[in-house]
Amino acid sequence: MARKTWASLVSAIVLAGTLLSGCATGTGGDGKSSGSGGAASGSGTNTAAEKGGKAASGPKELKLNFRAEPPVLDSSKSTAAAAFTIIGAVNEGLYRIDKDGKPQPALAKDMPKVSADGKTYTVTLRDNLTFADGSKLTTADFDYAFKRALDPATKAQYSFMLSYIKGANAILAAKTPEEVEAKKKELGVKIIDEKTLEITLDQPVPFFTDLMAFQTYYPLQKSFVEKLGDKFGMDADKILPNGPFKLESWDHGKQLVLVKNDKYWDKDNVKLDRAVFNIVKDQNTGMNLYETNEADVADISRDFVGIWKNKPDFQPKRELTTSYLMFGEKNVPAFKNAKIRMALALAIDNQGYVDTVLGNGSVAAEGLIPKGMMDGNGKEFRQTAGVTMPKYDPAKAKQLLADGLKEAGLTAMPQLKVIADDNEGGKKALEFILNQWKQNLGFDAVAEPVPHALRIERQSQHNFEVVVSLWNGDYNDPMTFLDMWITGGEFNEVDYSNAEYDKLVNGAKAELDTAKRTKMLVDAEKILMQEMPIAPNYFRTQAYLVKPYVKGLILPSMGGDFELKWATIEK
Repeated sequence: MARKTWASLVSAIVLAGTLLSGCATGTGGDGKSSGSGGAASGSGTNTAAEKGGKAASGPKELKLNFRAEPPVLDSSKSTAAAAFTIIGAVNEGLYRIDKDGKPQPALAKDMPKVSADGKTYTVTLRDNLTFADGSKLTTADFDYAFKRALDPATKAQYSFMLSYIKGANAILAAKTPEEVEAKKKELGVKIIDEKTLEITLDQPVPFFTDLMAFQTYYPLQKSFVEKLGDKFGMDADKILPNGPFKLESWDHGKQLVLVKNDKYWDKDNVKLDRAVFNIVKDQNTGMNLYETNEADVADISRDFVGIWKNKPDFQPKRELTTSYLMFGEKNVPAFKNAKIRMALALAIDNQGYVDTVLGNGSVAAEGLIPKGMMDGNGKEFRQTAGVTMPKYDPAKAKQLLADGLKEAGLTAMPQLKVIADDNEGGKKALEFILNQWKQNLGFDAVAEPVPHALRIERQSQHNFEVVVSLWNGDYNDPMTFLDMWITGGEFNEVDYSNAEYDKLVNGAKAELDTAKRTKMLVDAEKILMQEMPIAPNYFRTQAYLVKPYVKGLILPSMGGDFELKWATIEK
């Protein structure tokens, strides 16, 4: 997650992926974030609405409030959670994440066969797979999708999710189109036949099956994609689904309508006929829709949590998501000074943030890695690492700012523009943060709420001074958060660079001793929290209302907002 281009993937504040997801949220954020990102075993998900109720007769239609417009529905390029939600409903990969956060066979007929050295995965597709137009779906569609995402010309921020495959990094590093095509021939992806795919890795990756559930691993039909070029994924008639649903219409900025895909291999287990996503940025409007039965699912802010929390409709969605500020060093020379960055972080009362702005079960950040994320060695990361995020300390923040400005040769902070999504939550976040800086550090910054798609675009272009963002994990391992910030990383949108940090993260990717690997990851997070290129604010829980007659809707801890495949309406 996401990627986590999170999240490229908004909560009561703003989502992200990204990366971006990821998920990636976000980019992070709605972008990371982060993806229909894979959630490894133990990540946990939330299954909504288990009690009685009554629904209207007729076709089984689910109506959902949706916070953001998906920037693009291209599984190679998308980084926002809004996109992950829709892509995960209309498409599918070899595996799909279930209600327990575990990968289950999807387009693959069974779990992969893994070689004794853990490097080679052999996957067999189900019989008679097709896309929604009836055209055949084969292993060649996976081969094409992988190579398209890795091709530098595609500019896929989530290409690094494929970097575990042998030869993938050589494609990413290629300098000319001719070199790219030559390196593609050496990629560790082998089409044995139309139904059998062999994938060879550089080294064993314990969460690789989870990765194969992520959207960058989804198949794409070459002829369809190349015919549309840059228009692919930009409208309802410019995607070719293979999943439980099809995108019937996309009224940009207003509504997306999904209908059941009668060509889907598991159509008999898809009970919904339609799913209508209404893009709603205002909480009062969203509540009105829910209370008048024009919405079956709605997210709510703290203003409504107290009213609904003891009712059967109330469903907390606990996520592996972190909200943070990103400091654009490239655009603000003052941010080259770590003391200035730390000052801005320590001047924000994150506990007050979750209590007064959110009030939805989110908790103040204890570091970058959220609670619930495993450490890769059988324990929860936060229990292993402890609290690495420095405590709120206005006095220390003020002194650090003075010292940092002096070192940077400045007499005062430059005026900063802080961007966030232009929904209600994003605006409240800006108000709180800017008031904290005014109160504790004595300087004014400018709030700049922007449309979600524009925020994701500006992050990906490194075109910001400060941005409120989030990252939703793409799989249940700290690497989904930590490899974002290596030098030159696709989601390193703050242009951070630290040689020791790079050594730790890259070393952890190759380390087979799980205890040593976990220590590397903990040490890497500590470096981030000492240098503060990003300032974590909270670990997110979202509050939802779900009508009691809605059954089987999954509120996943990673990836998109909803998993619709098993949802239904019961009278």
